[in-house]
Amino acid sequence: MRTQRRTHGRSVRVEYLLLDEAASAGRARGLTSKFLARSRMRTGTRPAQIDDVKLVVSELVTNATQHGRSACRLRLHVSEERVTVEVYDDSPLPPRVRPFTADGEHGRGLAMVRCLAQRLDVSAVTGGGKRVRAVLALPS
Repeated sequence: MRTQRRTHGRSVRVEYLLLDEAASAGRARGLTSKFLARSRMRTGTRPAQIDDVKLVVSELVTNATQHGRSACRLRLHVSEERVTVEVYDDSPLPPRVRPFTADGEHGRGLAMVRCLAQRLDVSAVTGGGKRVRAVLALPS
């Protein structure tokens, strides 16, 4: 797992490389929690907002590790106004929201991300793969 960190004014950015395994979602939640706690003094992130961001990270990393073929990258960018979560994987297929069913065990994560995020987009990455980006507003 590799980390890069940059600071610009009152915003902070970090990137993690996560292995292609089920345990990566849990690691990503822990790394996100620690990063946001450290960033809190600078950006004013509240604990309830941290929980929402951790849920988004968990869902996007889970999708990347289930559908990608190699490690995925998690980027977090926090400013006073928003948290941006970006997850990169090598699968060219975009994620999709599945219809809800009473007995369904999969397919609800992206719908939750859509509810929590102010913006959700997917874009192809040069060289193959995709980036899934969720932007969560941080209300004052």
